[in-house]
Amino acid sequence: MTDPFLSDFLAAGVDADEVPELAALASARPLLDAFITLFRGTEAEVLMRLLVLREIGREADSPRWSPEALRARFTYLDPVKLETVLKRLRDNALLAIGEDGHYALSDIGRNAVAAIAMLLRFGEEEDAELGFLTAQLAGLQAVGSITPEALGHLLSKLNDLTWHFEEAIASGSEFRILDARRRLSANGRWLERGTDILNTLLADPEVDFDIARIAQRIGLAQSRLARVDAAFQRALNKIESQRVTLGASGISSSDVSAWLRSLDAPTLAGLAVDAFAAVPELALLAGGHELLDRAESQLEGEAAAAAVDASLPPPDAAGADVTLQAEDLRLLEHLIHRLEALPAPQPLQNVVAGGGFAPASYRLSLLALLADGAEAGPEDGPVGSLMRLPMDVTFGDTLTPVGEDEIAAITLGEVRPRAAARA
Repeated sequence: MTDPFLSDFLAAGVDADEVPELAALASARPLLDAFITLFRGTEAEVLMRLLVLREIGREADSPRWSPEALRARFTYLDPVKLETVLKRLRDNALLAIGEDGHYALSDIGRNAVAAIAMLLRFGEEEDAELGFLTAQLAGLQAVGSITPEALGHLLSKLNDLTWHFEEAIASGSEFRILDARRRLSANGRWLERGTDILNTLLADPEVDFDIARIAQRIGLAQSRLARVDAAFQRALNKIESQRVTLGASGISSSDVSAWLRSLDAPTLAGLAVDAFAAVPELALLAGGHELLDRAESQLEGEAAAAAVDASLPPPDAAGADVTLQAEDLRLLEHLIHRLEALPAPQPLQNVVAGGGFAPASYRLSLLALLADGAEAGPEDGPVGSLMRLPMDVTFGDTLTPVGEDEIAAITLGEVRPRAAARA
């Protein structure tokens, strides 16, 4: 049944049933109502509900509680307030009460307690979000129910970390770079665990195409994070070369900055007393003799003669022995593996799309080579292996809309195994 209050948030003329994004949330209304019950009200009320619900669910050997046992367990709570909390949890299906009057967690209540306990566990660690998302993904993989949405959350977090680290390097701040480096180190085990999950996913030839596409993008994001530690070190080396030492004391400007950052605001204000003037004092530290000497040198043209030569040095010839970068054929090899595992004919857009416009156009050019036949390809190398695949590719004269993954439209076509075509 459609919630009448949703119409207050929707545009004029739009019905809630016409918004497919609301379907998944509407189907989970019992679970959402449980969380609404837990977190509605003042902060004290929310804490008391969570406290009572967690303590009831903590007892695994005897999960059923009599009213007397609950009052004995929560002697530190006001009895009237305790009864109010129990009634609120019972009325909203978080607690179940049997015919004997004993309390126990309902299925929805136990799920809510388990979810909150897991979040609190990761809340004790630095950068808990990546750990929670990776652990959640590992659990979904264990039961065989990984979804593109779950992978998308992990990809978004990895891209956010990459942006944070790049911002720290661009700032040129030694302290921000060191903090970012510690954050990367704390996430090391979660990145390794995520790599194991991706390897298992991509090794499955029957994995869903959307899952494989997002998994590849997660792999690229993890590769960027693996290279960022070297960028941290280069930035720190550059800062080290520019560090200033205060005389022969051995104290550097970084030491002074770290000491100042450790002080509180009143102490810093005390250090600034009599150290700054509201109006700068422009004292003239030159007498008559100094002014006369400077005027004589200007009249005689000595300043012009002592002008610094700003001409550029002569150009040097560039070295001829430049080592070319090896060609990256990972996309080609991955396309070969996908085509070999293709069980049935597939539309061209399903085979080509994935990773953005550039990888998609690269795959389309490779499929055009496949259409030329094995006779036109080289004998050795991945290109030759691609062109010798028992696949047929057909291209039409019209365009079909795609509207995702940076692709607006693509040539209508089909990729089909020859065995499927004979069948």
